[in-house]
Amino acid sequence: MQRMMGLVRRCADDYRMISPHDRIAVGVSGGKDSLTLLALLAAMREYYPRPYELTAITIDMGLEGMDFSPIAEYCESLGVPFHIVKTQIGPIIFDYRKEKNPCSMCAKMRRGALNKALTELGYSKVALGHHYDDAVETFLMSLLFEGRLSCFQPVTYLDRTGVTQIRPMLYLTEGMVRRFAEEQRLPVVKNRCPADKNTKREEIKQLIVRLSKEYPDLKDRIFGAMQRLPLPEWGVIPHKRESSRSEGSCDEERKAKG
Repeated sequence: MQRMMGLVRRCADDYRMISPHDRIAVGVSGGKDSLTLLALLAAMREYYPRPYELTAITIDMGLEGMDFSPIAEYCESLGVPFHIVKTQIGPIIFDYRKEKNPCSMCAKMRRGALNKALTELGYSKVALGHHYDDAVETFLMSLLFEGRLSCFQPVTYLDRTGVTQIRPMLYLTEGMVRRFAEEQRLPVVKNRCPADKNTKREEIKQLIVRLSKEYPDLKDRIFGAMQRLPLPEWGVIPHKRESSRSEGSCDEERKAKG
């Protein structure tokens, strides 16, 4: 956990994600990624040199069988307020509209619900659980399916809502996150989405697995290329590191294999 917090801190510092006295909401879906992010940010409050406030927000999509009570209990154990926003996004997409390609609309509706909740609760910064592998996959999806060089940004300011999105786990691999969730016994909620594991992202994930057998450093090269541009906002910002009790942990190699 100490090593992973060091990598999260390095990412936050490299892209200046956290300012003093920020009020940060963590978007918690119930999956391993967002729960890992919540656990790390909650623990990091104790030593990070710029103090911040933390809360957790879950968008309940209205899918049957999704029980978020274990997450509420986990948040209480961390000393983090928990808010759940009930919606009918799932029934609207799958039952009413019967979308053949539901992921894009679902993401848009979830973002809208999350941004509305942030505004109502008075939070202007939200931390999302995207990690290293997510970034590589998103880049390849944009290249292969859309014919453009693009990816989400480490820090994104949404001028229409005044919300800033940060992604502090970009230096953590999916393997690291998976092992952490298992070792810490995080209360992962099983995804009941009908489209789970049947998406374009899953196709790209499997493609990367096949290519990595022949080119083991494939993901490192793609991620490094993104940081060296041409992607906007991906260049690491030069800064002087502030001291902390866990400074040594930040000297871990950023892209540790997972």
